Amino acid sequence: MIEKPVLIIDGLNLFTRHFVVNPTMSQNGHHLGGFVGFLKGIRLLSERCNPEQIVVVWEGGGSSRRRAIFSDYKQGRRPQKLNRYYDDIPDTVGNRNRQVALLVEALKHVPVRQLYVTECEADDAIGYMTRYHYRDKKCVIVSSDKDLYQLIDKRVTQWSPGQKAYITTEKVKQKFGVSVSNFVTARAFIGDPSDGIKGVPHAGFKSLAKRFPELHAEDHVSVNEIVSSARILSETKKLKILESIVENEEVASTNWKLMYLDIKNLSAQQIEKIKFALDSFEPRRNKIALMRMLSREGVNNFDVDSYFIAIKNCN
Repeated sequence: MIEKPVLIIDGLNLFTRHFVVNPTMSQNGHHLGGFVGFLKGIRLLSERCNPEQIVVVWEGGGSSRRRAIFSDYKQGRRPQKLNRYYDDIPDTVGNRNRQVALLVEALKHVPVRQLYVTECEADDAIGYMTRYHYRDKKCVIVSSDKDLYQLIDKRVTQWSPGQKAYITTEKVKQKFGVSVSNFVTARAFIGDPSDGIKGVPHAGFKSLAKRFPELHAEDHVSVNEIVSSARILSETKKLKILESIVENEEVASTNWKLMYLDIKNLSAQQIEKIKFALDSFEPRRNKIALMRMLSREGVNNFDVDSYFIAIKNCN
């Protein structure tokens, strides 16, 4: 018997992908590309994975613990823009928020868990679920976010909506030259400009994999171990990357704390809220209520019957 996975969806990540490319307009004259695209995405993912459960994880306003470590964390991040020009489609935060609110409402009528915890990043909640709450279950993470690659193992895979492919441990190793066990270690030196995290000068995946082949192995290698290796290698090899790693040990150590997904960036209260939301969920299948909502919003091209068929086995 094939084990059914838990489908864990990075809500804002999947929504944004549809929001920026889908021009769908309602009969009421509103842009609903993100809303309709997201719902259709769940149907297609359910048909592909036949999940036991579906969990949509929404952003909870950012991590206060990360901001305490690094005050500029995710500061100045630009909002996603519509990547095409459509007449009469407002490229606004209001338009985006309205569609997200409609999604939250729509998903209450179907057997889909929704998770929102104040001051908790979706990544941290997903990390907790895969490593602890669902540690004995097969999981499929739906996101194009590379921050989640560190969670991939034999039990956990990631479906990338952008690449339209599963991201596995072997694919990560082939593309980046490092194992998933050491993906965060490498990124601690490389940085992440999208989150405002500066890296170590001259450090990239190719250069790190070349100079530190231990990153290719399955055993975890710490930031301190890479710095120690760089210090030893620099005695015989005068390379800028080695010198830079030794000089920026504190930067890399701080980056590790920002990037690594585990319970250290969650409070006990946040963990309890996650557990309660998942364990207390009672599946709903209110087809009439969803149809009425879609009719109210002027959405006439959504097949509700096939949607409910796709998620019929979810609990």
